[in-house]
Amino acid sequence: MATSSIKRNHVNVQGQGNQTLIFAHGFGADQTVWRHIVAAFESDYRIVLFDHVGAGKSDFTAYSRSRYSSLYGYAEDLLELCAELKLTHSILVGHSVSAMIGLLASLIQPERFSHLIFIGASPRYLNDVDYYGGFEQSDLDTLYAAMSANYEAWAFGFFAPLMMGNPERPNLAREYASTMAAVRPDIALALARAIFQSDFRAHLPRLTVPTLIIQSSDDKAVPPEVGRYLASQIPQSQLVNIKAQGHLPHLSAPDEVIRAIRAYLGH
Repeated sequence: MATSSIKRNHVNVQGQGNQTLIFAHGFGADQTVWRHIVAAFESDYRIVLFDHVGAGKSDFTAYSRSRYSSLYGYAEDLLELCAELKLTHSILVGHSVSAMIGLLASLIQPERFSHLIFIGASPRYLNDVDYYGGFEQSDLDTLYAAMSANYEAWAFGFFAPLMMGNPERPNLAREYASTMAAVRPDIALALARAIFQSDFRAHLPRLTVPTLIIQSSDDKAVPPEVGRYLASQIPQSQLVNIKAQGHLPHLSAPDEVIRAIRAYLGH
């Protein structure tokens, strides 16, 4: 029997308001990454927080390699969560991989979402003909090998500092590395492959839900060209460039992210 998504994804509901904001974290993070953003919106919105299976306080026994070998398994989880909470016309704020999870969920059940907000989103990380994603396959093969060799050393010593930027604020990278370390290495590697080898470019023109794309000025995972590409391909989209260093601006520059979301939602 399938477990409740509330338990499986460690769902927390807080705040007040008629409109619901769902916050979906990115690779290696958990729902605590949203605390600065949540504090700014919980007096006006109902807030839904959750951990993807394999992250944070989710039910690790629910992890299945077959279900989560692609992002569709995570999209199904998101839709089950919406169904269980009886959510329609919610606003999904998705960081990094969760932006593409939100894209897939929206294509399956568009009525669940009134707006999508993408932070640090990319439909393809690999460079291609007439497309710059920022990575070559050799870069990714090196990354997978380092993850496999010593996951914790890779997270603390390389990936978290690189993704977070802001070297003068080492506490940010330490926080990110600590949530990464809570993920089982085999799960992290499988998800990294699912993310970095994916290509969702063909899906973008089919998206009917209005979308805000928040692009950091200095993001080692998602170059500015990717934000512009998303905006050119998603029909009802708006691109907002924010002055922020790192791939997790909701941690490193929360005021910028809050300002962009407020301006888009009119609050």
